[in-house]
Amino acid sequence: MSSFLGRMNQVVSIFFALGVFFSGIQALAQESSAYHFDEEPNISAPSLAPPAPAPVLDLAYIDQRAEKLMQEDQMIGFALAVVEKGEISFVKGYGKTYPGGPAVDKDTVFRWASLSKGMAGTLAGVLNKNGALDLKAPISDFHTSLRLPKNGLSTLKVEDILSHQLGIVPNAYDTRLEDGIDPKIIRKDLGKLTNICTPGECHSYQNVAFDTISEVMAEATGKDYKDLVTEYIFAPLNMRSASLTKDDLKRTGNWARPFGYSSGISMMRPVELNDNYYKVPAAGGMNSSIEDLAQYMRAQMGLVPEVLPEDVLQEIHTPRTPTWKERNRMRRKSSHVTHADYALGWRVYDYAGHKLIGHRGAVRGYRAMILFDPVLDTGIVAMWNSTSSKPVGLQFELMDMAYGFERTKWMQLTSDESEPIRHGGD
Repeated sequence: MSSFLGRMNQVVSIFFALGVFFSGIQALAQESSAYHFDEEPNISAPSLAPPAPAPVLDLAYIDQRAEKLMQEDQMIGFALAVVEKGEISFVKGYGKTYPGGPAVDKDTVFRWASLSKGMAGTLAGVLNKNGALDLKAPISDFHTSLRLPKNGLSTLKVEDILSHQLGIVPNAYDTRLEDGIDPKIIRKDLGKLTNICTPGECHSYQNVAFDTISEVMAEATGKDYKDLVTEYIFAPLNMRSASLTKDDLKRTGNWARPFGYSSGISMMRPVELNDNYYKVPAAGGMNSSIEDLAQYMRAQMGLVPEVLPEDVLQEIHTPRTPTWKERNRMRRKSSHVTHADYALGWRVYDYAGHKLIGHRGAVRGYRAMILFDPVLDTGIVAMWNSTSSKPVGLQFELMDMAYGFERTKWMQLTSDESEPIRHGGD
């Protein structure tokens, strides 16, 4: 009997222990349930790995590429600047202002050519913000020299001029401007053309017609276009070398002479410096050093908000119209270009998913380019005194580096034909 009672006590003890054990498990499960499932788990930002920093630019490699560029027969002088993460990290001149002349340096003045259009768009954005000019206002509200076919002025708005949506053939009567004819006379004759679309509904690049904006701004403010640019952009950004006339260019002393191809001659020769495109200042009249152009690009990135506030930049950099020809043209320079639009004096690109803002310019004997990423605050500006298109690829070589893409020699220099393409990390 005592043996039986002993075994019963052991069984009871085991069941008691098991009860305590399962009670503990249940309590833990309830506690665990309350912690994990009664509310969303905490995955706030501090628990996440920080984003990877943007790749550091290999400026020595960019310098090397520029030096190789200068070995091309078409190059005379070249000025280059890079803004990296908001700071000017590289400024350098290459070659000569003319063969046998002074070397190009950071203070050598070149022509912006059509980079001037971005200045016009920028000034319009500033005037729109301070109430002096309404970008949505019809052009018919102003007394300009512009005429369009079929009463096109009745539907044309200020922003349509800045985005090249006038409904006429591209580069209308540029040849007459280059023949020295007064642009105001040419603008009146634009009314004799035939529409290619309703104004405001398609993109067709202009120079003479684009400069109508200088007349609009002058009427809206009572001030000359040159004075407006100086007051709102040059002076506050301390762009001391910047100007808008041929005489101002020559007055600097340190300026690059123009070179181009002459009829029947396959090498670069000096060409005439004329004032044809200075007569359309909003379209092609700007001059400056590379250093001042770099400062201007920093402001376009939003880094000088007291001069160019964020809402102004948002307005002028917002695409207004697609530009399919530009997209196709630039894809021949870099396959990463997947889309191209036009804003107010600015081109906007989709570059493998990244937004790039920029423009290129060309007048006789000069070329220029600006391209930047407004998120990374990184970009490139360059100017040169010849008609070579080779340097255009350099902007994409730099942006590939900024994004950590595989390096590709987009400039396609003569020396590249015998060298392998370098890849990121080499």
